[in-house]
Amino acid sequence: MDAERKARPRKEASEEGWSPSGRQFTIRHGDQTAVVTEVGGALRRFLVDGKDVLDGYGEDEMCTGARGQSLIPWPNRIRHGRYAWEGREEQLDLSEPEKGGAIHGLTRWANWEAEHSSESRIAFVHTQHACQGWPWVLECRLEYWLDETGLSVRTTATNRSSTPCPYGTGAHPYLSVGTPRIDAALVRVPGSVYLPVDEQGIPTGRRRVDGTSYDLRRMQPLGDRKIDVTYTELERDEDGRARVHLANPDGSRAVALWSDEAYPYFEIFTGDTLPQEDRRRTGLGVEPMTCAPDAFNSHEGLVTLAPGESHTGTWGIELQDAPGRD
Repeated sequence: MDAERKARPRKEASEEGWSPSGRQFTIRHGDQTAVVTEVGGALRRFLVDGKDVLDGYGEDEMCTGARGQSLIPWPNRIRHGRYAWEGREEQLDLSEPEKGGAIHGLTRWANWEAEHSSESRIAFVHTQHACQGWPWVLECRLEYWLDETGLSVRTTATNRSSTPCPYGTGAHPYLSVGTPRIDAALVRVPGSVYLPVDEQGIPTGRRRVDGTSYDLRRMQPLGDRKIDVTYTELERDEDGRARVHLANPDGSRAVALWSDEAYPYFEIFTGDTLPQEDRRRTGLGVEPMTCAPDAFNSHEGLVTLAPGESHTGTWGIELQDAPGRD
């Protein structure tokens, strides 16, 4: 009973009023603490032994740069917000007007309902009803839990419409290992192929990373690389998970973001184009994605959900011993 009382939602207030991200929900396990928000069901903070593992945002701040948000029913971008499905043309609202596109889905600014919670686990639900450019109904569920391995996040969506719908999902945390800028951090990305993009952030093809600055398959300093591309053909470990590693070169902290086989893509974002100049390159965006950018048009990795069908994917964050360079 005491554990459930600690995790019970409350409306957080700043000096001027309620938090811009709504109710704040805290879960704990040992020396780990995670804070998830009502708005977007977003992961605002994750701390281990009092140290931030994420480059998140404050309780009195609005989320910027999609920090910690879940991206449903598509991650990344849709060119011009337009796509065709079963012979019908759809036009989404342009949520990224500077690039003339629709970005990161429909649910990240919605209020999610906390369904149940305990000391170390919380679940949220949200129904995405039909709207401009999206004529379906999705029942969405997010589950966060902490255990001895770290943080895990499970995303499930069920098509509650009478016709099939396109579907993809992703998440948008920024990892931090205590370096003021990520330039000094060591990084490893297990992708052998990347998707070059045009000025609108839409893939123009597929290229192998061999011999390019995008080749991060061995642990190495990130340096001044400017990256905002998707990696695929991911190398997976024996447990079936693909992992992006980030480590402080002084050996004090190392973290890995993992994804299960539902996520064949990682978007890596160094934050150079963020509108808030003081937030550029302060964390590494590591975005597990079930499909490629603009998948509603290219169909690369796109899931088709039949009426009543569900899709589930799980990703998480682990603290690790700091690895050396390969």
